[in-house]
Amino acid sequence: MKRQDYISWDEYFMGIALLSAKRSKDPNTQVGACIVNAEHKIVSVGYNGMPIGCSDDEFPWAREGDVLETKYPYVCHAELNAILNNVGFNLAGCTIYVPLFPCNECGKAIIQAGIKQVVYMSDKYANTDQVKASKRMMDHAGVRYHQLQTKLEDLSLSFREKDV
Repeated sequence: MKRQDYISWDEYFMGIALLSAKRSKDPNTQVGACIVNAEHKIVSVGYNGMPIGCSDDEFPWAREGDVLETKYPYVCHAELNAILNNVGFNLAGCTIYVPLFPCNECGKAIIQAGIKQVVYMSDKYANTDQVKASKRMMDHAGVRYHQLQTKLEDLSLSFREKDV
């Protein structure tokens, strides 16, 4: 008899997005993204961070203060990085998994890339203009979105050989 406690596709791909987020150097918010095609194949991943060639030791990570001394004008969001990290796959019709609902800038990139579905965990910024604009554009462009439904509270990984 096969195992019954395996994770769903949505849980698996969100897990990849959460694992990707662990690569982020952002001291406050770590976000990952995982793009998947209709055949359940991962076509790209990304996380929030500085653009290639911009040292994450030399650019600011502050959340408040003079705009040019905060992270906001510099950091690439996980969704954009996942789209840009794609190595030539057609993203039309794909699904993107992200822990946070995408902002308007990422929403535009998602629409332009042809991604047709967003699966997210948290919509904690739902009342911001950026997320309202993102939803408005996605609704207009026919991009579906829904919150991940899971009973999992956590999912752990082990690097101990005895657990393999």
